Amino acid sequence: MRRRIVITGMGAITPLGHSVDELYRSQLAGKSGVAPIRLFEASTFPTTFAAEVKNFDLGGYVRDPQRWDNSGVNTRFALAAAQQALSDAGLLGNGVDPSRCGIYFGSGEGIQDFNHLIPLIAEGYRNRENTVDSVKFAAGGLRYFHPGREFEQELHTTPGHVADYFGLEGPNYNCLTACAASSQAIGEATELIRHGDADLMLSGGSHSMIHPLGVTGFCLLTALSKHNEEPTKASRPFDLHRDGFVLGEGSGMLVLEELEHARRRGARIYAELTGYGSTADAFRITDSHPEGRGAIACMQGALDDAGLKPETIGYINAHGTSTQVNDRVETVAIKKIFGAHAYKVPVSSSKSMLGHLIAAAGAVELITCIMAIQHGVLPPTINYEVPDPECDLDYIPNTAREKRVDHVLSNSFGFGGQNVSLVVSRFDR
Repeated sequence: MRRRIVITGMGAITPLGHSVDELYRSQLAGKSGVAPIRLFEASTFPTTFAAEVKNFDLGGYVRDPQRWDNSGVNTRFALAAAQQALSDAGLLGNGVDPSRCGIYFGSGEGIQDFNHLIPLIAEGYRNRENTVDSVKFAAGGLRYFHPGREFEQELHTTPGHVADYFGLEGPNYNCLTACAASSQAIGEATELIRHGDADLMLSGGSHSMIHPLGVTGFCLLTALSKHNEEPTKASRPFDLHRDGFVLGEGSGMLVLEELEHARRRGARIYAELTGYGSTADAFRITDSHPEGRGAIACMQGALDDAGLKPETIGYINAHGTSTQVNDRVETVAIKKIFGAHAYKVPVSSSKSMLGHLIAAAGAVELITCIMAIQHGVLPPTINYEVPDPECDLDYIPNTAREKRVDHVLSNSFGFGGQNVSLVVSRFDR
């Protein structure tokens, strides 16, 4: 008999709040976390806004926060969200076997020491060929770069810090499959528990690309909205006049636990993780397959894994980036899988309010799905004003909707063609 996986704890640090409850309430109210960029001077960029985490203080969550002064925000956000999730699950000081408790994150690239890098490059442009003088660059690097911050560039440092701080000695992994990363981490953590390699996994994601290099890259790809006049209206998934996504940041963490392990310790159970599907488009790095073949196979795989028919799904939390291609292709894929039921199942995009948290997006959106099951209220897609004839589903426009749902599908599709779908279900004792 396959081991059942339940969710027993959740935590979130997002542009819409620093807790799961605040995140969910803000979405039901249709609030936007988007505003002009404050983390660096962005006035000369084509896009000058993002969804930043505001007023965050790591000291409110962990002791000795100065220990992570040279860590990137990925690690700091992750520590705070993990503290919430483990506390919520009743695991701090609980006495569970730490060797059976692991980590699987979808955490982004490490710290970007932009403020030291650029002056060093500028100093190096002093030879006649107008190229970087590597001798001067190396000498400056040894003076200015911090060894700890150099180490923090590695992807594995975030799960390593979290494992160390909370004493989680089981399997420890990190994946970075772009925008699908934290959903893939949750799916793979589920498989580790199913296989018996762990009884409990802390899983989710943490990421920020709101820095000069990240914003430059997405501007070069022409992927970001340029709705600079009204940033809160920039993220408009499925709307005819959408012009790109909004960059966000944050962290979402979930405690995944084998059912009998959770029962033995009397844990509260929020929901059950019943389905996981993962595919590749095998098409282009920055474009979805126009017929949605990867997304279709991914959603079907998650439904098959859960043993569910499409008509049992009560709500879809869409990847819904607010780009022309993604929203159209995702709509095509949903209609292919759900047939006539596609027009009956409510769909919404959390990114309309949160922006796109990149590697952390899937985990935060799955938390939203679990809260929708718990409370029977579905979050809206805000800024949906002009319907697109090619996007003709029920996107819960602008206002939250009361509806009991027992099974929810959450989609995450990433650059590189990675696709992940998760099914989370009301826990049936």
